[in-house]
Amino acid sequence: MERNPPSIYLDPLDAIWLTVADRIGFRVIRSAEVYASTDGEGVMTIGAPSTLDADDCLAQMILHELCHSLIEGEGSLGVPDFGLDNETARDVSREHACLRLQAWLTDRHGLREALAPTTEFRLYYDELPEDPFGGEFDPATERAKQGAVRSTKAPWAPHLENGLAATAKALSAASEMGASDPDSAKPPIWSKLQ
Repeated sequence: MERNPPSIYLDPLDAIWLTVADRIGFRVIRSAEVYASTDGEGVMTIGAPSTLDADDCLAQMILHELCHSLIEGEGSLGVPDFGLDNETARDVSREHACLRLQAWLTDRHGLREALAPTTEFRLYYDELPEDPFGGEFDPATERAKQGAVRSTKAPWAPHLENGLAATAKALSAASEMGASDPDSAKPPIWSKLQ
């Protein structure tokens, strides 16, 4: 007899960030065809697990895309990829603003390293000062500050903040337990909590 389970398993962090995305207005799908993309009609496509690096997770990927939307503003929600061009260097300053904002948002929950981006811009992110809005002048800083203000308003608030707080709780619980994969020589992302 075939068993009909009454529920499904869903990774807790995946569930948190799928919910955050949904409440902000995005349905998330996975595909091996892209790394991350939005269609301007409420669909956010994130690379399938097999296409991502070992330190990528759905939470980090969704958060990064939401940071792009915060930098570009509410009008960008209806534009594919928030109007950004990731094929050329045209929007590098906007990517830097996104990374500064991501560091600022995650810092407040001790998640800066745990939810760090893994793209070719990781070096820039790692070299940000303790205050991601401080340091030497960078034209991306003003955009990042504007994104921080937007994060307190609809459609992002209160969902983004709730997702970060829930993520910090979940990762803290795993860290406090000393949870790890005994078959892996590398530590889990919660070892990066600050």
